[in-house]
Amino acid sequence: MASIPALPRKYHGASVWALYTLGFIPAVSAFYLGATGQLPGNAIKEFEHLLGIWALRFLIATLCITPIRDLLGVNWIRYRRALGLLAFWYVVMHFATYMILDKYLDFASIVTDIARRPFITIGMAGLVMLIPLALTSNNWSIRKLGPRWIRLHKLVYVIAAAGALHFAMSVKVVGPEQMIYIALVAALLVWRLLRSRFNQRRRERARPNFGAAR
Repeated sequence: MASIPALPRKYHGASVWALYTLGFIPAVSAFYLGATGQLPGNAIKEFEHLLGIWALRFLIATLCITPIRDLLGVNWIRYRRALGLLAFWYVVMHFATYMILDKYLDFASIVTDIARRPFITIGMAGLVMLIPLALTSNNWSIRKLGPRWIRLHKLVYVIAAAGALHFAMSVKVVGPEQMIYIALVAALLVWRLLRSRFNQRRRERARPNFGAAR
């Protein structure tokens, strides 16, 4: 397999900031289209939907970093934090659009929705779980929490599953788009379960067999 050329280390920081810049383009573009009346149908609902979809995409991209390294040998770990934070901010924008532009901060109606509509309950739970992950996505928290940081950030798998389920339950008919996201999250969850065994077998195959050389 041909290796992907590595980015020189001096460009790593700039490439992360470039990812942040590119990552917010869909939100800015969708807001512009909505503000200028170019989104079809209910512009607020479309904007809310687009933000939610991109949040789920960034969550899935975050979870793909480790399998890509394990299976392809491509190390993009330096982008994982940025992808995770982009997912967080898109979730925040998604729910802010729902609460401000859709519900006009009618908190009684919002609380009723959360209590009575399961897909909103699941989505809100995903947002709540994302908050501690976003707050601890820094080097200081990694040093301070130690092994607890790793355990805490495993919540991202639960959050991704909640996001895919939230998306599927938010539509009247589950179609191919929803099934694709569910399948991707399911595959990533399965890989998480199989990863240790896969890496162990790979190490065993790579270990020199001195007995065969006799």
